Amino acid sequence: MTTHDGIRKLHGGCVARGKLGVLIFGVSGSGKSDLLLRLLGRGYDLVADDRIEMEGGLVRAPASLRGLVEVRGWGIVRRAFVPEVTPRLTVRLLRQGEAFYRLPEEGVTDEETGLPLLTLDGMMASAPERIDLALDCLEGRAFLLSQGTMLAHDS
Repeated sequence: MTTHDGIRKLHGGCVARGKLGVLIFGVSGSGKSDLLLRLLGRGYDLVADDRIEMEGGLVRAPASLRGLVEVRGWGIVRRAFVPEVTPRLTVRLLRQGEAFYRLPEEGVTDEETGLPLLTLDGMMASAPERIDLALDCLEGRAFLLSQGTMLAHDS
């Protein structure tokens, strides 16, 4: 991350579901662009691919990259995009082969963005659905049960 004139510049992507922005970060080859494409296919709107600018609580693509999506092995595609959005969720993609915890720690926020954090395998078939569920929880349309509650019901 770099900061210039109050603008934070990050390597990652951003999509929007309605007015809610989802930031997607991960190392090269972790599936960022693939996940972004799958979310676009589900009706999310493009905000930024590959580079993000954060300023004043909003996220956008740098001017030179607005509306551009890289489709690895195919090329650069220009498409409709949302100029800026308020980020609500940070998604961090695991490295290939990295451990995925069945019941991770609850209420974790991302150190870099301060937003609620969802860590997942970007190549997992259910990754888009997991992002949908996380946003539903943030909007109050679904509720994540605490691990203690789940264990009490199993007894």
